[in-house]
Amino acid sequence: MSVKYDVAIIGGGIGGLMAAYRLHKNIPGIKTVITERGNTLENRHCPAGKNNTCVHCKHCSITSGFAGAGAFSDGKFNLGTAYGGTLGEELGDDTANRYINEVDEVLKTYCTSGEPKVYMSNEELKLKCLQNNLRLLDMNVKHLGTDKNYLTMQNLIKALGEMGTDLLAFYDCDKIEKTGDGYLLRYKNGETIEADKIIIATGRGGANFVADFCRDFGVKTRSNYVDIGVRVEMKDIIWKEFSDRIYEPKILYKTKTFEDRCRMFCFNKGGLVSAENNHGIITANGHSFADPDRKTENCNFAILSSIRFTEPFNQPTEYAESISRLANMIGKGNVLVQRFGDLIRGRRTNEHRLGQNTVIPTLKATAGDISLVLPHRILTNIIETIYALDRVAPGTANDDTLLYGCESKYYSIRPVFLNDKFELVDNVYIIGDGSGICRGLSQSGAMGIYVADCIAGV
Repeated sequence: MSVKYDVAIIGGGIGGLMAAYRLHKNIPGIKTVITERGNTLENRHCPAGKNNTCVHCKHCSITSGFAGAGAFSDGKFNLGTAYGGTLGEELGDDTANRYINEVDEVLKTYCTSGEPKVYMSNEELKLKCLQNNLRLLDMNVKHLGTDKNYLTMQNLIKALGEMGTDLLAFYDCDKIEKTGDGYLLRYKNGETIEADKIIIATGRGGANFVADFCRDFGVKTRSNYVDIGVRVEMKDIIWKEFSDRIYEPKILYKTKTFEDRCRMFCFNKGGLVSAENNHGIITANGHSFADPDRKTENCNFAILSSIRFTEPFNQPTEYAESISRLANMIGKGNVLVQRFGDLIRGRRTNEHRLGQNTVIPTLKATAGDISLVLPHRILTNIIETIYALDRVAPGTANDDTLLYGCESKYYSIRPVFLNDKFELVDNVYIIGDGSGICRGLSQSGAMGIYVADCIAGV
């Protein structure tokens, strides 16, 4: 016999957590459940070990589990709508910023390890970028760090349990069925749950689940774009002018050869490069910590080339996945790493040259040649972007700069909503990265609070 809930939330990332929190604040006594395909936060442990080498777990503890992919992120919360999604376009900047501020207030309540540092925008650095055909995106950023972010999420999840939210780990939702006035949720572990209302908060990893739901319920969709590129690692001092003043430089560049948009983002000061298992595909990412004792001598960031496909092609996610799979094939199931100097000279990086490198890699990756993986257009865009960034941070294009491939961000399809409540069909809502709208913690959390207010009629 299925347990019946007022609201079932599929996905335990920040969007789902914030939605549950607000529902309990709005409607005391409401019966809610969060189902998560991964583990509890306390039991999310990456077994990669000292060499930080992915061992291909069935459920990647870095990308899935309670607190979502953001649990072990750098804990950067963008205090505005300039980047991190298009929630400002959907709700208007004033409304979106109000909800982002409310996310910040909730986080303050549960951040028990001291007030995080806020990095302000900087006009001098913006001008320096503009003078070199680069655009530095302007927004204040609050930095928790991976360690403080983890503790904050832990406190929030504990509070939700005390409020009455049921928290179910290893509940991977397989299908949603309509049953009279409500819905039946079927899970891959054989369990079922009934609910009057559903909030889908599956994140980017749930792109296929969202696509299946839209197909089953006749929800129209639009293709979203994909970002494909590399994780770049170098000595931390090279970007110190930027990272000391604004913490995270997010820079856009329009390439000269193809006039494509490339972006530098997800900057990690004193950080390390990590591997992620996304449904069996191993990709690169990066983290950093607030604790000075856990920082490295390196910094890392992503350089991604944005691709928006037009008709008749409608499989952008599959395209990005195929490139990452090819990198895994050449890397013997691992991420590839190549020195920038080797890439420019048309030769693969080997273990000998990597061992002589002045930049010591923080991820145990397979030395190789990313030019055998990335399409010519994308590779050209990345090389041009590195040289452009070198003009504002000399040393970025050093021979010893490391490129890890691939890093891919393939976003969910963009459903056509019934209304401004992000409702897909009657009483089924979607929030966060899985909606195709958000690409960051702040806007995902804000979307969760907003939808909870819509459900409560606030």
